Amino acid sequence: MKYFTILCLLLLVCHENAFSQRRKDRTVVTYRNPVIPGDFADPSVIRVGDTYFAAGTSSEWGPAYPIYTSKNLIDWEYVGPVFNTLPAWTMGSYWAPELFFRNGTFYVYYTARRKSDQQSFIGVASTQDIKKGFTDHGLIIEWTKEAIDAFVVEDKGKLFITWKAYGLDKERQIEILGAELAPDGLRVTGEEFRLITADSTGWEAGGAEGQAIFKRGNYWYMLYSGNACCGEQCDYQVGFARAEKLQGPWVKFSGNPVLFGDETWKCPGHGTVVVTPENRYFYLHHAYNAVDFTFVGRQGMLSELVWDEASKWPAFKYGRTPAAQAEAPLGARIPVTPDFLVNYDKDTLKVPWVYDVAFPKPAFALQNGFLRIENSNQSPTGNFLGIVLKKGNYTFAVEMVAKDSLMQNIVVYGDAKNAVGYGVMKNNIKLWQVRDGVYEVVKSQEIPEKYKHIELKLSTRYGRLYEFSWEVKGQKLDSLTSSFQIQAPWLPRWDRAPRVGVNVSGTQSGRGEVKAVHMTYD
Repeated sequence: MKYFTILCLLLLVCHENAFSQRRKDRTVVTYRNPVIPGDFADPSVIRVGDTYFAAGTSSEWGPAYPIYTSKNLIDWEYVGPVFNTLPAWTMGSYWAPELFFRNGTFYVYYTARRKSDQQSFIGVASTQDIKKGFTDHGLIIEWTKEAIDAFVVEDKGKLFITWKAYGLDKERQIEILGAELAPDGLRVTGEEFRLITADSTGWEAGGAEGQAIFKRGNYWYMLYSGNACCGEQCDYQVGFARAEKLQGPWVKFSGNPVLFGDETWKCPGHGTVVVTPENRYFYLHHAYNAVDFTFVGRQGMLSELVWDEASKWPAFKYGRTPAAQAEAPLGARIPVTPDFLVNYDKDTLKVPWVYDVAFPKPAFALQNGFLRIENSNQSPTGNFLGIVLKKGNYTFAVEMVAKDSLMQNIVVYGDAKNAVGYGVMKNNIKLWQVRDGVYEVVKSQEIPEKYKHIELKLSTRYGRLYEFSWEVKGQKLDSLTSSFQIQAPWLPRWDRAPRVGVNVSGTQSGRGEVKAVHMTYD
């Protein structure tokens, strides 16, 4: 009896250990959206082997089209831009880059505004090494008055490109068209065919765009977006359609729209579907955070699709609004904080600066422990170097050497005609704004000329209320320093969020000297 009791106890312990292991194996690792924080609209994602690559809209910011890479769709690392040098035929509106990989070559089919007529068309570029940028091959879709949002698929060994025809032509609705490509993917060879047309009376009355197309079983599936994509009045939503042949006929899902906004994430849409090695379907798309909203921009969101095998239609796993938290793909880890500190005395870390493509790229260099910025554009907002904001609550600080004839500023920049700045020149600190092109000094303060190494600081809540201050490292200046507050609800542009950064201004040539840059998110 004694031995029997011991045996039972041993069996019970083994059973408990096995049960504990099963419970451990079933532990669900979750992630929180966004997976790519900050202004990253219209994301395209592909998987090459065990690695994912994503690219997104940069609008009027250069370098054009940021690229990220990941091993698990959750932890993303910035790689660089598609174009360090902007394509010669373009002038702005760098929207919706779509990545495609075939036979060892990466392609990007991108939307941009043409210099000659300021209309948006689609170009193509390629590379063997995505981390080294792309070589442009010029226009590939020049469709009547305007064409955007390319998407490329392969069907039975043939390549096809699809795009949104804007509906600017008389008596033509907004529609998504397609055509066959040459085997090298660099030119159109076939006649256009129609996939879907926007319903002028339903939820997609504002248009259909941002199509993501993939094959599963006997059907081609499409996720597409409709209504107003951007800005405070956006009402973007997502629908499904499917067809047995790429050329159609396409049937829209009777339950559309299938994804729309709520009190946490607003106006979701325009993304790409990617399939993991475990055969899970994920949609990388954008949405606005309901709190930070247009001040941070449309951020990179991940939403999972599941399948109804009876109807053969997909559905979003967590319902018809974007999930704030969800079950992660395999291998996910905790994302790295976006905070950074660069001290040019000793650090070699390069800040991923962006600039306004309406102007020549600012001239700057790292020299003798400083970031030196040339005053080649003498407007108050000229020579701006900015960073993409990841959240609405942050503190941005810059150490710089005061100059006698140059104003050095930290700037919150919507565009050249809409910005707020806080700068130092000689013995004067100014808070200024440019609104609708009109420059105004809001407040100013005299400081002793002996203070040369000044730290300018900006703290903001939700990207709306800006508090500016200054200090001198290692010195107590309570009797001198003060903080200035200002609100600027007019800063976000309709299709993009403001950037924060630095610039120099003044009537004389010269170079600003930045010693350190520090960004901390709350």
